[in-house]
Amino acid sequence: MIRVLVVRDEGYFGVPVRTFLETEPDMHYVTTLPINAELASRAAQLWPAVIVIDTEYMVSQVLPLADELHTAIPSCAMLLLCDPSKRGMLPPRRWNGGLNFLIKSAAPSSLAESVRRLVAGERVVSPMLQAASLNTDRGLSTRELEVLGLAAEGESVKEIAGRLYLSGGTVRNYLSAVIAKTGARNRLDAIRIARKEGWLR
Repeated sequence: MIRVLVVRDEGYFGVPVRTFLETEPDMHYVTTLPINAELASRAAQLWPAVIVIDTEYMVSQVLPLADELHTAIPSCAMLLLCDPSKRGMLPPRRWNGGLNFLIKSAAPSSLAESVRRLVAGERVVSPMLQAASLNTDRGLSTRELEVLGLAAEGESVKEIAGRLYLSGGTVRNYLSAVIAKTGARNRLDAIRIARKEGWLR
């Protein structure tokens, strides 16, 4: 069983991680701990395989916390849930630490799969978050990068529209703009170019 510990601000409800994970037969929800001075020592006593951090803090504020947790539990993987629409909630462009990043609005299946990937030793960075955090020489807007990131994950126009609260026509317009700015032949070619340039994984 994969032992998963949830960490979040006191009084913040956020993503229902426990509800998502309790339906997974290979995962065990340990408990939820508040972010405070005793967090690292308390977490170390529980020996989770993965810590899911769900907070309203900016990423820059979470990095020192992640370092403390990594020092206390070196074998534990950490997954930070991020909201790209909020200031300071994008992954840093250059970060070699043990923190991984998933969008808060990810489907329960994506969260569970991310936990499994972390236990398998893989890194997890949501393409949508990665795209939004990068500057590109092509002049793509953050929204264009978000749409492209979701398209790279295999989501349809309808699914992207639902995730970003846009109309299907608006999503198509964003994709057309991306294709034009990258000089791509089509959507798949735009994704290929973005990956080649390092904008997406």
